[in-house]
Amino acid sequence: MELLTINNVWMMICTALVFFMHTGFAFLEIGLTRQKNTINILFKNIFIITAGLLLYYIGGFNLMYPGEFNGFLGFAGFGIDAPLAASGTLDLAYNGGYTYWTDFLFQGMFAATAATIVSGAVAERMKIGAFMIFTILYVGIIYPIAGSWKWGGGFLDQMGFYDFAGSTLVHSVGGWAALVAVWLLGPRIGKFKNGIAQAIPGHNIPLATAGVLILWLGWFGFNGGSVLSADPELTSLTLVTTCLAAAAGGIIAASVSLIRYKNLDLTMFLNGILGGLVGITAGADVMTPESAILIGAIAGALIVFAVSFIDAIKLDDPVGAIAVHLICGIWGTLAVGIFSTNPEHTFLIQLTGVACYAAFCILASFLIIFTLKKTIGIRVSEKEELEGLDAHEHGMDSYPDFRLNEH
Repeated sequence: MELLTINNVWMMICTALVFFMHTGFAFLEIGLTRQKNTINILFKNIFIITAGLLLYYIGGFNLMYPGEFNGFLGFAGFGIDAPLAASGTLDLAYNGGYTYWTDFLFQGMFAATAATIVSGAVAERMKIGAFMIFTILYVGIIYPIAGSWKWGGGFLDQMGFYDFAGSTLVHSVGGWAALVAVWLLGPRIGKFKNGIAQAIPGHNIPLATAGVLILWLGWFGFNGGSVLSADPELTSLTLVTTCLAAAAGGIIAASVSLIRYKNLDLTMFLNGILGGLVGITAGADVMTPESAILIGAIAGALIVFAVSFIDAIKLDDPVGAIAVHLICGIWGTLAVGIFSTNPEHTFLIQLTGVACYAAFCILASFLIIFTLKKTIGIRVSEKEELEGLDAHEHGMDSYPDFRLNEH
């Protein structure tokens, strides 16, 4: 019972840390975008976590963990109900490590993160109503089904695919949807002039910096909690590899950016840290510290080239979500097949998993967003975009005493 209590307390602490990551996402997104859209972004982030938890309770948890199923799609019923022991009393340690209730809450925090990734990519021009409908469908149905394929014991898990804490299951699942959404939405007004990408500076870089540091802290729970116990050796190793990859990602992104653009770009530094974190997430528990540094370093370099490539193909991602979560999520998942200390993890199986999630998420997100585009519309009017979504969709000003003319 004492070990159960220790494990359960650790898992609850990690749950709180993952919850706190939503503050980090909110700060990062509003910091890297313009003042006139701050309320809109904050509203979306609050909606994601509140609706996400309710959707996970209604059916998401039992879609993702259906028990015995065909490996592709299963559903254990609506709502949640803790299993009973043979004696008929509540089975506190139903999985051997912590309680059913803690498991639900910890997994529920992950579910909402996938939609948060999309929120940043579509910032400053997507209708709030369309985004809310997308969130309900993607978090409530698509994410849990995708999650069941690995974490729910589905066909990819049986194949040997490995994703420790979600480089693919969380970050790429959100990243693929972000890519589709950005493509269907089109760029912000003024982003491209004569085919050349123009910088649209964020209004509060100190806040974006605070957001990244909060996210890094939250990753202690994101990866540390994915050990699913308070095992001292494994949790310690996981936190070490997580932090080393983040540090390497930041340093390399800043260095490559300096070489390419001849300036010390703080936003690239910040996204490099996040890229390192996303990259190590798939295999944080099966990497040596040296491998973690290399994985983070490659992720940091990828960030710089991915951001410029996304601009080159005329896609507009205000916060770099596609580069961070999709590109580095793919890299981190494949890196398991290269650097894992477990010889059973192979590159080909990891690649198969990436391909399966890509096909499913691209198709699902396209069907949802394209349908919304053809029915209620997904983009605000030119007037609303120029004057700001805060005023038109919320009737509020985030900084009423510091009104700026932002067009």
